[in-house]
Amino acid sequence: MSSVYCLAKTNGQAVRIADRLRAAGFNSNDISVLCPDCDSTRDFAIDNSTKAPEGTAIGAGTGAVIGGTLGWLAGIGMLAIPGLGPFIAAGPIMAALSGAAAGGTVGGISGALIGLGVPEYEAQRYEGKLKDGHILLSVHTETSAQTARVRQIFSEEKAEDISTGAEVAVAHH
Repeated sequence: MSSVYCLAKTNGQAVRIADRLRAAGFNSNDISVLCPDCDSTRDFAIDNSTKAPEGTAIGAGTGAVIGGTLGWLAGIGMLAIPGLGPFIAAGPIMAALSGAAAGGTVGGISGALIGLGVPEYEAQRYEGKLKDGHILLSVHTETSAQTARVRQIFSEEKAEDISTGAEVAVAHH
């Protein structure tokens, strides 16, 4: 079992990737998305396909977009990450991050990512890119064929920083 990670530069790109993963048969419980909530909690974010001119307010309607486009993901919600502010998270990463946040774990996002099996240097780079507004996507895969399919979708959609990490086995009590 492993996970494949990438960064999307825009919300629209992240939504396209997630939609393609769903079309390819990946389960919503296997897909994680993490994005900075730059707008505010009321605007639950995501549609950059409408290219509004600089400085133009994008209507209140955009808030509903993420619900429709990524609402099929498991456990989507807001998360305040100490030192980084509000994020929108969905999937397995949500549990890892809320555990880290609840435990007051030092290391925030990179600590949670390392806990999910991301190599430390990648986790730190991802955290930096998330601070700059990039969106992290990850997919849990069971087979090498699934891993290859995810990597193909990520690269076809021009995602950045694609990497694969071995998952750390979580002990269930």
